[in-house]
Amino acid sequence: MSEHEGLTPDLDRLVVLRTWLRLVLRQVEERIAALEAEQAAARRRAAPPPTPDYRIQRSPGAGRAPTSVHVGTCGMGRKAPGVTEDAARRALAEGVPACPVCRPDTELGVLDAG
Repeated sequence: MSEHEGLTPDLDRLVVLRTWLRLVLRQVEERIAALEAEQAAARRRAAPPPTPDYRIQRSPGAGRAPTSVHVGTCGMGRKAPGVTEDAARRALAEGVPACPVCRPDTELGVLDAG
């Protein structure tokens, strides 16, 4: 049994077949890439954003003054926007109270000077 069994011995036909196969392969590769991109986008949309390390709760109304600093997982401040560790530290240093439940001041090593 020859390894070329089933293929035409006609060179011109083989060249045409090779060209067709390359075109089809390119289409398949483009379709695979498109589907992988769609799936990756769907996974990004489905994944919840990561929990921030800290949150600063603000008062309602026009002033939106900070009212308390929370650890990111604290249920008391779950709707507050996330902030960096530096921003949380700065807020505590500026006198924004630490949440009495999650105690971000303890976690950050910021002691109350009062």
